[in-house]
Amino acid sequence: MELITIDEKVRLESKLAELRSNRPKITERIAEARALGDLKENAEYHAAREQQGYEEAEITRLEKRLKEAQVIDENSPHAEGVVFLGSMVKLRDLSDDDEDMYRLVGEATGDLSLDYVEVTVTSPMGEALMKANVGETISVRAPRGVKKFLIVEVE
Repeated sequence: MELITIDEKVRLESKLAELRSNRPKITERIAEARALGDLKENAEYHAAREQQGYEEAEITRLEKRLKEAQVIDENSPHAEGVVFLGSMVKLRDLSDDDEDMYRLVGEATGDLSLDYVEVTVTSPMGEALMKANVGETISVRAPRGVKKFLIVEVE
């Protein structure tokens, strides 16, 4: 079962609504392209059909995720100093003493302009962070070996 925050659920529902509302537009594009004639060499028709397939697959994926996900209220009381979904965590990389902020999320937004790094709960780092405590050292398997981090702070 996947854990997501309330904000992530709202974002997924919004994306799903947007994709559903786009269905008539794609159907219209396909009909217009079909009216142009020969479908074998009709690039517009094939592009519209490809987009339709992609968006229908994405709708199915989002519907399944929303159905199976457990929504966690990140503001609910949990033990202070314990990492949980939605927590902001300051980690110190023990190999070079660099400190960075991370946020444990159900799904990453892909926004690179954030002041922190998003870590999904299903990633190796997310699994190591979940329910860890301030002062604890976690080990994360990375492509270049095991990395160790000290949990400095949890917000």
